[in-house]
Amino acid sequence: MAIYIIMILVMAASWGAGYMLKRRFAQYSATPISNNLSGQEIAEKMLREHNVIDVSIICVDGQLTDHYNPMDKTVNLSHAVYNGRHMAAAAVAAHECGHAIQHAKSYAFLQLRSRLVPIVNISSNYMQWILLGGVLLINTFPLLLGIGIGLFALTTLFAFVTLPVEFDASNRALNWMSGNRIVTNDEQAMAKNALWWAAMTYVIAALGSLATLLYYISIFTGSRNEE
Repeated sequence: MAIYIIMILVMAASWGAGYMLKRRFAQYSATPISNNLSGQEIAEKMLREHNVIDVSIICVDGQLTDHYNPMDKTVNLSHAVYNGRHMAAAAVAAHECGHAIQHAKSYAFLQLRSRLVPIVNISSNYMQWILLGGVLLINTFPLLLGIGIGLFALTTLFAFVTLPVEFDASNRALNWMSGNRIVTNDEQAMAKNALWWAAMTYVIAALGSLATLLYYISIFTGSRNEE
């Protein structure tokens, strides 16, 4: 019963964090940045000042689709961030450049996360079906659920490895913006708040993955105890 309560709480927290992130993004998207730099210009300036010259900045479709791709060394910014001259654009653009700087400096957790990506991608293609089959066949073929749990454990590990990557990128962004007077003190507080809510979505996702993993483990161990 406790695991069900935890999962419900995590789902509620996930919804709440997502709602607050969208709300803050909308709020800070309506707050012009005092230096009048666009997200693209912020990104170019941050990369240049960190001597990262082999990364491209690309405009992509969608909302909150901003990300850094270490495979082709691209900082991908949504239209609202790429062209925006507001606090949300500055915070997001600097954060994604933080990932590019991590890559340039061989940040250990980013390297580990990159190594896990192909493994997690392969396991995720089969994991749901294996878990479903494992639950249905728990009394006749419990090993199948055990395999599914192992695959799900990889995705949970990936979620937790992502946390230091995200927090470090935000810290790099905030330190650069503050140290180079890119923003005022009030703007720095806005950027910190926006990135904090973004980070919380990753924290809650990791906790949700852990709760789900424990749920499947409880099913597996429960069946073993009945033998």
